[in-house]
Amino acid sequence: MTGAGEPELVELEPATTAVVRGVVTWAELRDFFDASFGALARAVEAQRITLLGPAFGLYHGNPGDTLDLEVGFPTAGAVRAEGDVVAGSLPGGRAARLTHHGSFDGLSGSWTRLRTWMREQGLSPGADRWETYVTQPSPDMDPRELRTELSWPLAP
Repeated sequence: MTGAGEPELVELEPATTAVVRGVVTWAELRDFFDASFGALARAVEAQRITLLGPAFGLYHGNPGDTLDLEVGFPTAGAVRAEGDVVAGSLPGGRAARLTHHGSFDGLSGSWTRLRTWMREQGLSPGADRWETYVTQPSPDMDPRELRTELSWPLAP
């Protein structure tokens, strides 16, 4: 199944995170994620940090030729800065959420659907938004099995 579930409004709890931050082009995005996950795994293991959920990609501002983002995991405590890994956070509060089913290639369509739904509901999207990778991708999996949760906090 490819596509998305129904958008909904949710109340988010703030979360402490361990992240790698960067500004990358679209062509560099996959390599940035791969390098970030390697650095995060080393730091989390060395510091014995407990992960509280799946990986996410937090996007700041509107994407253009480059993306300003953080890649990381929610954690039980703050991570000490180590190499490219730093402490971060995900905000709490009201957000619109949509679950995308299928390949990452279709994520832009699900983001557009979520933004359209927010406008139809009279809601103003905030500047930042993130993807939570509910299903961990693997080289031999069927991309249709991927689940990605899109969260877009409302503007204050």
